[in-house]
Amino acid sequence: METLQILGWIYLGVVLGSLGGVIGLGLFQVGKTADLKATIQDLRLQRQLLKKEIFRLTKRGKPAPRKRRNWKKKPVKR
Repeated sequence: METLQILGWIYLGVVLGSLGGVIGLGLFQVGKTADLKATIQDLRLQRQLLKKEIFRLTKRGKPAPRKRRNWKKKPVKR
């Protein structure tokens, strides 16, 4: 009878310890997850800004038309 009571207390301790551990880890991970999500948003914004900058630097306007050359026709030799 006494062993059954001891096993019950052990079982209760394991269950409560597991629940406490899960809750504790969850609380510690919330802050870390928020930091990681903020970092991801910052990196996405930085990537968008860099893409716009690259596009702006590589964008070329319409090319200038070529200047017309004044060629004189050569006389035909016969």
